[in-house]
Amino acid sequence: MIKKVGLLRFVFSIILLTLSVGAIISCASTKTEGAAAKASSSEKTSPVSAKNPKEASVILTDKGAVKGILSDDGKVEIFAGIPFAKPPVGELRWKEPQELEPWDGVLEADHFAPMAMQTEYGRIFNFLINCYVHSKNDRTYKGPMSEDCLYLNVWRPAETNGATESDSPLPVLVYIHGGSLTSGQSWYEKYDGTNLAKEGIIVVTVAYRLGVFGYFADSELAAESPNGTTGNYGLLDQIKALEWVNKNIEAFGGDVNNITIAGESAGSSSVNAVCASPLAKGLFRRAIAESSSIVQKTPPHTFRTMQKAQETGAAIKAEFKCNTVEELRKIPAEKLIKTKYSNSSMTVDGYALPRTPYEIYQDNENNEEALLNGFNRQEGFAFAAFTKVTKKNLYSLLESTFKSRTQEAIDAQNIKTKKQARAYYNDVYSAVCFTYPHDCWTKTLAAQGRPVYEYFFNKENGELGTMHSGEMIYAYRNVPKTRNYDKSDYDLEMIISSYWLNFVKYGDPNGVASDGKQLPEWKTFNESGLLLEFSENCVMREDPFMGIYQYFGE
Repeated sequence: MIKKVGLLRFVFSIILLTLSVGAIISCASTKTEGAAAKASSSEKTSPVSAKNPKEASVILTDKGAVKGILSDDGKVEIFAGIPFAKPPVGELRWKEPQELEPWDGVLEADHFAPMAMQTEYGRIFNFLINCYVHSKNDRTYKGPMSEDCLYLNVWRPAETNGATESDSPLPVLVYIHGGSLTSGQSWYEKYDGTNLAKEGIIVVTVAYRLGVFGYFADSELAAESPNGTTGNYGLLDQIKALEWVNKNIEAFGGDVNNITIAGESAGSSSVNAVCASPLAKGLFRRAIAESSSIVQKTPPHTFRTMQKAQETGAAIKAEFKCNTVEELRKIPAEKLIKTKYSNSSMTVDGYALPRTPYEIYQDNENNEEALLNGFNRQEGFAFAAFTKVTKKNLYSLLESTFKSRTQEAIDAQNIKTKKQARAYYNDVYSAVCFTYPHDCWTKTLAAQGRPVYEYFFNKENGELGTMHSGEMIYAYRNVPKTRNYDKSDYDLEMIISSYWLNFVKYGDPNGVASDGKQLPEWKTFNESGLLLEFSENCVMREDPFMGIYQYFGE
């Protein structure tokens, strides 16, 4: 059950997760001008706390030279805000990401680029959220926002000066952030790459277009596209960033033949889509996916039909009284982002996704050679928090899920109290939206004969605990040094992040942790039919939601 924490923290954990799937909510000011320019000095968001960080190496990319900075402890070189495509502004709004023009001189990669356009929330709300989850020095709430957002960040060990004949190139982890495809940024502290880079890998985090800028669909756009595509601009951005990594990561000392993609929540759905896309074939080897998948016949979220996508597109045109896409392109970004219609789903566009991911996986045409994936104990807790649940209305709430077996499923729980009804509804919500999609992905890949390692995160703490996104700070070795965490959290952080590192390096999470201790054995689902529980005792076990899956209606 939920670890008891202060009421204020509990309330804001619900608000935080309800409004943002796996990514922090921004209170940044809007900034839309300055095509390829970085933020002004007053808006710079630095990856380090030092006011005058030491300079790192100069790296020559295919478009020009970049110079990074050293981490506060000098152990990691950071290259922040490297452009990987032309700014998608003006006539390039709702076009495939375009090849970047070369630049002269050296790009100072010493601060993060603006986050993609996304909805802002009130100052009071953001102040309270900030009090809950952040210190005054955290960078998440300081960054600017812009339609000009196609940038990425690179972390690498400071002693790496590029691959040479005597130096082995380093494994690469490319991370796609979450946020319902409508929010988030590539530089959130929870998945900062500094601590993993210290362990001998290169970490790359990428930005992509969000919401109406990333997933708007219209037949006019498909007609003007040389590829006949519309509705997947954010996905195409992610693939473009992967192409950049393949062209340039060797210059940073990375192994172009050992790239793993990763993501959480909508970032995990995106990883699933990248795994299914023929455009990404050969651009990576393995995948890490946390708390979302779109491999089912009918995915529960972050995916829609082209018909639905274009219906939403037409509604947005009408909302802004525009008859053509060209008119809509003239709407200022800060106005367009306020559309009342959600654009939080990918679609089959015939280009990035020629068929549904389900169909592509059934035809064994997916790209990943191995998968590490899983989910948390209370994935749906926050999202279901404001749904009224009683013993009397439980049947009506669950009927669309269980259909003719609804009463049978409820009777099996022997529910006697409102509290029990609420707990069961939360579990079913978690299963439908998060855990069952991973069960489908795991079993599909195992049936293909590709190794799958599945996990179940079940470690409580004084903050998000086992709720959606709670595992990220453990996996990316960023558990804060605060009173909300104790030795058991730091011990588990070492174990989980070492699994991630080993999988990125070798394709197998097993072996030795960064501290030299032997890790608990993590058997593949292929051989065991089990997943690994991440808790104070890491043990193999059956999926705890299996009892719910059996009642799902067809």
